Amino acid sequence: MKPSAYSSSSRANEVPYSRAIPRPSAGPLVTALGIALLGAAIVTNMYVLVVGVGTALYGAVLWFRAIFPDERLEEIPDELLRQAAPDYSVAAPARVEARPAFPQQMHPIRGGIRGGLVGGVAMAIVACAWGLSEHHSVWLPINLLAGAVVPGVGLSDQQALELFHPGWFMTAAGIHAVMSIAVGLLYTTALPMMPRRPLITGGLLVPAIVTGLVWASLGIVNPTLERYISWPWFLASQFAFGVVCGWIVGRTGMISTRAGQPLAQRLQVEQGGER
Repeated sequence: MKPSAYSSSSRANEVPYSRAIPRPSAGPLVTALGIALLGAAIVTNMYVLVVGVGTALYGAVLWFRAIFPDERLEEIPDELLRQAAPDYSVAAPARVEARPAFPQQMHPIRGGIRGGLVGGVAMAIVACAWGLSEHHSVWLPINLLAGAVVPGVGLSDQQALELFHPGWFMTAAGIHAVMSIAVGLLYTTALPMMPRRPLITGGLLVPAIVTGLVWASLGIVNPTLERYISWPWFLASQFAFGVVCGWIVGRTGMISTRAGQPLAQRLQVEQGGER
């Protein structure tokens, strides 16, 4: 039986609504594509905006014509109506244990501290190599890092940034050490939860994500660094940290997190003379 359209009045008099279904329309899909292009135009250019507006309007017209003035319908074939309804009943699933909310094992904290510090050294070597190759100074990347908290760095010219400043050096070293240890401690619990090849995930995926976050926020956090930064070298330094830190943390073995035990037992607090 060929599909046929029914107006609202003829459908009410001739064909029950249960015998007709809406005719397929590409309007919703085309409209959604146009709206997606409008969102992409925020970070691209005017051409994407024009294409997005045109696509969204065209999809809206298709969608509107499928509904007004009468809904476009097609009749359900009789052979489909005579078919028995499929049996979707399924057996009750076997009871499974609840997935733990916390990892059962993790790498020791000392491994995260060691991995963060050694990974920070690897990152610093790559950063200093960038300073030597492009600015002939190992102090430039160090002073730029200090600019995150030292206001005077942003007012200095390039010649001053290429010189050694004890206060800036101590500030940059403290920032770098704290951030490296924090990420190393994060690796102690993150690496065991990664499904496959945690070293590759921690050494490649995490640095790529961190680079994207820094790229999006660097203009607010450290405008001075944004003026001089080289993103290929920055990404290389992140990869150096991720690979070295992930390798060291991954070699420290695993310890039980004692998930599910009371806090007093996990902290080995003495109770009633017994530990």
